[in-house]
Amino acid sequence: MTPPQAKIVFLDAATYGDVSLARFTALWDCTIHQTTKANQTAQRLAGHGIAVTNKVEIDELILSSPEARDLKLIAVAATGTDIVDRMAASAHGVKVCNVPGYATESVAQFTMALILELSTRVGKYSDAVKRAEWEQSPVFALLGYRAIELKGKTLGIIGYGNIGRRVAEIARGFGMEILVAVRPENNASVISHRVPINDLLRQADVVSLHCPLMAETRNLINRSSLALMKPTAFLINTARGALIDETALVDALHNNSIGAAALDVITAEPPPPDHPIIRAAKTLDNLIVTPHTAWSAREARERLLEEVKVNIAAFLRGERRNLVA
Repeated sequence: MTPPQAKIVFLDAATYGDVSLARFTALWDCTIHQTTKANQTAQRLAGHGIAVTNKVEIDELILSSPEARDLKLIAVAATGTDIVDRMAASAHGVKVCNVPGYATESVAQFTMALILELSTRVGKYSDAVKRAEWEQSPVFALLGYRAIELKGKTLGIIGYGNIGRRVAEIARGFGMEILVAVRPENNASVISHRVPINDLLRQADVVSLHCPLMAETRNLINRSSLALMKPTAFLINTARGALIDETALVDALHNNSIGAAALDVITAEPPPPDHPIIRAAKTLDNLIVTPHTAWSAREARERLLEEVKVNIAAFLRGERRNLVA
């Protein structure tokens, strides 16, 4: 008979797209839900010892429900664990694990794609060709969109973990200079390429966010910080939407206080039609929004699920692997 702790529930399997879950179903008793609404979460945990979640939140209310009494492990299929109340999980004897580093290459590549799109406007020119504008040009080229070279420009990175480091490595290949925001607890003078965040915002031609969402980083980019940036600067966010005060950003883009922004994440996902960023993206030429896909290269999703499987197998053997609570 399958041990109770090996009964696994997937709460949002649709997240993984066309990557097969056979690696789990061949080993364990699995219940698979493509999506789970907030009011369904507790019910779907009933009788399961392990829950796999990417974006379905598990908080104190759910953890204290009778349906969660068998729960022993929350396997977060992501690096960030802000969807889980980790203190509540510990209080209820539930372990939490994550998957660090699985999407480093995918997110870094996508970050550079956003920087390159803002720098070259490839998409805009492609659309112009589809509208037959090239055919009507009096000269051999179209020059309707401003393009810049990255060589010699300064990239400011806020959050210097696996992804931030990889973005820096790729950007150096384009000839960019790198600045990294100092952590608040550190002295900027100790590490030569780290500077206080306000200095970074003033100097950078491109600011790219790669830090986790915490109380200290919520609305990190706000009216005051946007006012420090160059009027030609680009802002890139492939981390978490709530790192940015979105109303302040829309105002800055409307007023051309900064050059442009490219966002792969916003505060509500999927967004309602009246979300301020979605409304702005439909009218502003200096705003690019993509639907939280930086992490989603096929190789990254395969790597993610393989790591979740290994995390679960280690837990069932009584081993500690990637535990964060």
